[in-house]
Amino acid sequence: MNLQVLQQTALGVLILCSIWICCDALYEDQVGVWDWHQQYIGKVKHAVFQTQGSGRKRVIVGTEEDAIASLNLRTGEVYWRRVLGEGDSVNALDIINGKYVISLSKDGSNVRAWHLPDGALVWESLLLPSMGSVASLLVLPVDINNDRMNDMLIFSGSMLYALSCHDGGIIWKADLQALREDLVIKKVSLSSDGTLFGVGFSDVSGLVIVEIDLRFGHIRKINPVGISKALDTKELMLVNGVAVALDAAFTTVVTALIKTGGDVKIVETLLSDLVSAEVKSAQILSTTLEGAVAFQVNGKVVVVKVDSATGQLDVLEVFESSVVLSNSLNVVESKHATAIVEPTEDGGSIGKFSLRVVYANSWSVDAAKDSVSLESHRGLIRKVFLNAYLRTDRSYGFRALVVGEDDSLSLLQQGEVVWTREDGLASIIDTWTSELPLERDRHPVSEVEHDLADWLRGHWLKLKATLFLASAEELAAVQALRLHSSDKTKMARDHNGFRKLLIVLTKAGKVIALHTGDGRIVWSVLLPSLRAESGISKVPLKLMPWQVPHQHALDENPVVLVVGRSKGISDSTGILSWVDVYKGKELRSSKLNFPVKLMIPLPFTDTSEQRLHLFIDDKQKAHVFPATEESLSLFLKHKANVVYHIVDKEKGTIVGYTIKNMVDGITEGETDGHVFHTEPIWSVIFPSETEVISTVVTRRPDEAVHTQSKILGSRDVLYKYLNKNMIFVATVTPKAAQHIGSATPEEAGLVAYLIDTVTGRVLHRVSHPFMQGPVHAVFNENWVVYHYFNLKMYRYEMSVIEIYDQNRMGDKGVLQLMLGRHNASSPVSSYSIPSIEVKTQTYFFTFSVKAMTVTSTARGITGKHILVGTVNDQVLALDKRFFDPRRTVSPSQAEREEGIIPLTDAIPIFPQSYITHVHQVEGLRGILTVPARLESTSLVFTYGLDLFFTRTAPSRTYDSLTEDFSYALLLITIVALIIGIVVTWILSERKELGEKWK
Repeated sequence: MNLQVLQQTALGVLILCSIWICCDALYEDQVGVWDWHQQYIGKVKHAVFQTQGSGRKRVIVGTEEDAIASLNLRTGEVYWRRVLGEGDSVNALDIINGKYVISLSKDGSNVRAWHLPDGALVWESLLLPSMGSVASLLVLPVDINNDRMNDMLIFSGSMLYALSCHDGGIIWKADLQALREDLVIKKVSLSSDGTLFGVGFSDVSGLVIVEIDLRFGHIRKINPVGISKALDTKELMLVNGVAVALDAAFTTVVTALIKTGGDVKIVETLLSDLVSAEVKSAQILSTTLEGAVAFQVNGKVVVVKVDSATGQLDVLEVFESSVVLSNSLNVVESKHATAIVEPTEDGGSIGKFSLRVVYANSWSVDAAKDSVSLESHRGLIRKVFLNAYLRTDRSYGFRALVVGEDDSLSLLQQGEVVWTREDGLASIIDTWTSELPLERDRHPVSEVEHDLADWLRGHWLKLKATLFLASAEELAAVQALRLHSSDKTKMARDHNGFRKLLIVLTKAGKVIALHTGDGRIVWSVLLPSLRAESGISKVPLKLMPWQVPHQHALDENPVVLVVGRSKGISDSTGILSWVDVYKGKELRSSKLNFPVKLMIPLPFTDTSEQRLHLFIDDKQKAHVFPATEESLSLFLKHKANVVYHIVDKEKGTIVGYTIKNMVDGITEGETDGHVFHTEPIWSVIFPSETEVISTVVTRRPDEAVHTQSKILGSRDVLYKYLNKNMIFVATVTPKAAQHIGSATPEEAGLVAYLIDTVTGRVLHRVSHPFMQGPVHAVFNENWVVYHYFNLKMYRYEMSVIEIYDQNRMGDKGVLQLMLGRHNASSPVSSYSIPSIEVKTQTYFFTFSVKAMTVTSTARGITGKHILVGTVNDQVLALDKRFFDPRRTVSPSQAEREEGIIPLTDAIPIFPQSYITHVHQVEGLRGILTVPARLESTSLVFTYGLDLFFTRTAPSRTYDSLTEDFSYALLLITIVALIIGIVVTWILSERKELGEKWK
């Protein structure tokens, strides 16, 4: 018994020692020195102001990134923010009783009440989902259930709910489509006499008015309104009891005067009579105006006044298509204000706008008018929200919250920009890194340190902090010195390669450069080639390196290529834009005559250091860029070795292609780039009845591999199978491809493949029964780690596959490794039949995963950390040794010397493993790792709704001193040692002299 206890104790100590080696931590005052964290909310689509009372002035916003936030109206600072989750988009917002924020989301299925001061969830009501795209929130001025609080109506699809604002309880519900299936209700409103009614369309009559009992939700009456013309059912507006719609031909405006209990009067007005021109295109805009409705006719915005007594229409004003109208704001009882924002002449390019505020009863008279200048890279204004405030002279002033074309958010007041938020950074779709410029002139010491006294004071404070003698104020001063280090934020390359430019591409088509030192925006440009024009929207796709100068780094700037495509026409074509990385200017752009289906950067550069790129169109033709004779000759030399593959997840196929002969541009009409025919050479078809492609992962093209061999503790050698043409493919059963719980364990299964993309040969296949996706994986060197869900055990798992080359087992000596036919300089042919050895292992894991990647260093010497973006929006760094498939419960002495950790059934997680510390990267979507010049360090950039940057050292900083290293303490130690040596020598001499006298 004692022997067993000793064995267990020894094993526990061994595990603890092994784990201790993998652990690392930061002191509290080190957090924020190497990393930075930025919070954003995304593109705002709903806003409601809270400016009443003596409390904080704030605005509550709902964004397209499924977030609700409370912003300080004076500074734009985020008071609180709640991210609802993917698919839970915000449909409407309102404030009730000055203390609750009511949000409607997920197409009217979720209703929540948030505490206004701190954003705490007060109550949540889940409603039955209803088919339809209409979801609206209407706060009633009456109390239905006598709980001393006004109630609200939720309209979603065909379902109408009355909810209590007190606790979210359902008072009643009504299915407005229950009596007639062809009935589609668009709007629900409460008339001035207290009657609740809905207006919509019917296949039989065209227009239908439904009267609803407000107290119990019963449908009192369905009143079909016969109309001679077929109506366009996409949009319908209610203006003071008048329904306004367009006919199906978009030539006539139909107005219906709704009178509860009586006949409905129909008035038809030709659009051509209103605009005095032939109508080519028309639609109703969804902006809610008091007593008016807005149309977009022939590319212009026409505001039309609606007479609530007669239904007659009268044109108030005609604007260009770039105008933006706010919803009407009830300033006082009889005054409803509307903001009108439009660019001045050529204002769209220089950022100058005219902001007018008009009242509904006097549209021609401006209540306020200002000229506002925004930064030119903001683009046009896409949305405006109006708010009024009372001046000291008891007159009304106005402020406007505007959303820019680049998704930024700005507050305008009295012709000035009060604050601006760069919320386009919440929608990053691709990232790339660039080196900073070389430092041409060395800065003098006086620019780095102000004077000698400051230098001594800084090192004295650092010394006191190291010896734990510093006060709280002195610790804060040390932290400020570290955060404001001049070396950290310089616009020049550093020796260790920590300072770089993060180039990001946003969903709005904006390219932004961030400094890795502090995350500040160095430059930003809204690409003109990706801005919408003539009703055709543009979609940015990817950032690709175009020119990275090395030989001419002092004379030429790096250039990044932005690839996009047009959207909204039958034939979507590609768009190319070249951006100077240092100046932030679009050098040129090109509109392709073909859609870009696949983008492949080739590993060749011409004499000007421009990288060759291959673009595949929808007809499987390959276009080589740049289109120069030099690039053509360079590509022809390597054409036989260029092979690519296309993954079609919908069809469940992976097809490999090779490049054939060049296309005759004259006969076949090809003018963009040098065009080549392609030919399929292999295909892998997965049976759709049993397998659906979940994920496909490749190795990084710039991956650095330090050694091809792995030395075991027994002095044997395993040779890594390093095939750059290998991909990892994970497939799941069709039911297992859906959300967790959609399939039983017997219906679920996962299959992992390793496929050579040159020959299509399946190198390895492993099946995991009872497993379900989504599958996240990372592929590095000769190993793959992938994450999935175990339905039988009902927990997450991670598996590892390592591949070794059996053909090289005879290479035992150093000379064979250096000079043999399998040495590092010898090419690996995919056409030779490989003999591989595969080692696998599976471990339990605690969290769901959003993203996975692996650290990368300059030469690949440093150990690897697998970076996992967890479900709680943090990044976890896991040592690759935890995923060693050779782990055993009781490793031998040789294996312990090798560094193998004893086997456990789960991957251990420690608080020190979170490289995001206490921060959360809300809506985490991607993790980018970049090698620094210092081999021990890898730079990590995490993006989602937030941004986070840090640097990590998987094997610790073994090749440099840390930035907070106390040189003063080192100097004091050296001086003390010298003094000690001198004193000891003197004492020794005296003692020896005394002994001689004896």
